[in-house]
Amino acid sequence: MWGGDFRRCCAVLCAVAFFALAPARAADPVVSQFTLANGMEVVVIPDHRAPVATQMIWYRVGGMDDPPGRSGLAHFFEHMMFRGTKAEPNGAFSRDLARNGGDDNAFTTEDYTAFYEQIARDRLKLAMTLEADRMAHLDLSDAAVRTERDVVLEERRMRIENSPAALAGEQVDAALYLSHPYGRPVIGWPQEVQRLDRAAAQSFYDHHYAPNNAILVIAGDVTPDEVKADAASTLARVPARPLEPRTVFAEPQRLGETRLAISRPDATVPSFTRAYRVPSYSTARSGQAEALDVLAALLGGDANGLLYRKLVVEQKLATDAGASYDGDARNSGSFSVYAVPRSGVALAVVERAVDALIAQLAHRAAAAPDLARTKTQLVAGEVFRRDNQLSLATEYGQALVVGQNVAEVQSWPRRIEAVSAAAVRDAAAQALQRRESVTLYLTPGPA
Repeated sequence: MWGGDFRRCCAVLCAVAFFALAPARAADPVVSQFTLANGMEVVVIPDHRAPVATQMIWYRVGGMDDPPGRSGLAHFFEHMMFRGTKAEPNGAFSRDLARNGGDDNAFTTEDYTAFYEQIARDRLKLAMTLEADRMAHLDLSDAAVRTERDVVLEERRMRIENSPAALAGEQVDAALYLSHPYGRPVIGWPQEVQRLDRAAAQSFYDHHYAPNNAILVIAGDVTPDEVKADAASTLARVPARPLEPRTVFAEPQRLGETRLAISRPDATVPSFTRAYRVPSYSTARSGQAEALDVLAALLGGDANGLLYRKLVVEQKLATDAGASYDGDARNSGSFSVYAVPRSGVALAVVERAVDALIAQLAHRAAAAPDLARTKTQLVAGEVFRRDNQLSLATEYGQALVVGQNVAEVQSWPRRIEAVSAAAVRDAAAQALQRRESVTLYLTPGPA
């Protein structure tokens, strides 16, 4: 514990020192945007520090777009896109990249699916060629679908079903969203994943993984003209396809909070968690999402957070406590708090302590030093994150794919710096409504 605290303290001191010593923050990169004839949007972010490039393709399809009864289909395609094509069968995609010094991966959320490659700048066209091939010629044979479906089910067993916290988290999400597909697990319910077949996969692929449903983000030692030239003979040649319109959901009002008590024999310690349905950057009014980001960091970003200081250090009720806010969503966001009680302390006791702290923040402005430290940490973290080329490309792609723009990405640090104590107080009072929450008690014991 001391080692972790020491590192966190050092990180804070480094962040403060960074802003104290830096004469001025580096200027935002001049980002170029254009659209290919087939509808693919292109974003070029210059980063000339090294002769490398990061390519990301962001499809506007995620778990929320899975058809009813077929949850997990978008995540399944994250796997299938590596299964191969006739030209690049059985993992040749990654092998070709690796032979040229590159690497690749992908991830899926409720709102989008992203694939990326990092490679030398003079091999960027190879990455585009490979992406264009699997965008048009993916192998969706019965054998390939069955094989990858089994791989997904095994991943689910390893990552979800072997983790009591992950299983309980699925139950919390399902209870938090009354009708919105955010309540379904991105990896899918196992009974529905087992039913995925070639016909469903082919229809989903045809209507979602098209150039006119994607954003190409290139960060690296390239120019917009170079990207245009490479794209013209690769990705621009993939024909646009008719898309499945995205469903617009209107989540009904919750009339009361939901409480879950889950007992699992594989849980090692009891824990308290509460998730709130709150506005996201896409749905919040001006400044509200930024205040929620500051509130989450103030409460529980690390061991300097109020939850940890109150519950762990001062009151000695818990061994861990924290908070987080996920506001990068197309629809509503989520805000979570958690605490792990010390041995002999009841979950109800730590819950009351968490509620008391939230109530305090909802009625009284946060202390100025705490607020200043929190905002400095958030902005410093963002500056350091954007120093990494993959993270830089991710920042832009993630924002654009859920409906934000380049100016909003670049102004985020300044908007965080402008968050006032009153805005944080209002965020706690207005967004953290028990009616909009699910509370979980997870305890060791018989299922």
